[in-house]
Amino acid sequence: QVRLTESGGRLVQAGESLRVSCSFAAPNFNTYAMGWFRQAPGKEREFVASISTIGRITNISESKYGDSVKGRFNISRDNVKNTVDLQMNSLTPEDTAIYYCAASLYYGTAPVTSDYFLYWGQGTQVTVSS
Repeated sequence: QVRLTESGGRLVQAGESLRVSCSFAAPNFNTYAMGWFRQAPGKEREFVASISTIGRITNISESKYGDSVKGRFNISRDNVKNTVDLQMNSLTPEDTAIYYCAASLYYGTAPVTSDYFLYWGQGTQVTVSS
């Protein structure tokens, strides 16, 4: 059973940066693609970012981003610490949401839809004030 625990969410001012983290408790973290989604009150869950497993030949991971965060957010993974982080820069009130970490067994390109993700954390609240 995979257990995901998010941390780092808090209240910040518009324009500030924030880093949220997800810890993965289960064997074989390196075989999972990881993602971040968010859900604001009254809105549908939205894809934020994902990162693939490390390629066996390229030795690098592929990352993908939602249009609303592209250029501002960066996802990274640490296969030693079993964590995946989301660095969020230039935050705006529109980024206010609960941020969820998710894990997928999909191998290949980084998945971008929630259907590919099997395991989900409880979420961490990020609030951006204007």
